[in-house]
Amino acid sequence: MAAPSGAASCEDFAEFQVTCTGRELLRVMRTIDDRIVHELNTTIPTASFVGKVDPGQTCKELYESLMDAHTKRERIIKNCISQTSAVVKTLKEKREKAPEDAALLKQLRKEQTKLKLMQSELNVEEVVNDRSWKVFNERCRIHYKPPKSQ
Repeated sequence: MAAPSGAASCEDFAEFQVTCTGRELLRVMRTIDDRIVHELNTTIPTASFVGKVDPGQTCKELYESLMDAHTKRERIIKNCISQTSAVVKTLKEKREKAPEDAALLKQLRKEQTKLKLMQSELNVEEVVNDRSWKVFNERCRIHYKPPKSQ
């Protein structure tokens, strides 16, 4: 259950959420988180089926998939925040030199709004990740112990 990969465009917030297939990038990349309960229910055996599946290996693979998905999404969001912040900074500098330029002000406000939307995605990401780890830990804590964070 690996996370989809794809390059995100930061030019337009709507485009930021779209992949080349026309689906929302973050929504698609959050599929693993959205389906974690189903994934655990179908892969971690009950006591009567414990001999047929290795729950430790299954939990390990799910852990690695979650880590990969969370890392990729965070990197994409932070990259877009960085790019948009640079654009806002440049526009602010131009605005100081031309305070009467209405078109420049409009463009600056648009970029600032886009930046705020992208920053809010980090908050959404935190909530999604916390929910997934809670479910993962509830079901996998007896089968798999993730390595300590560096």
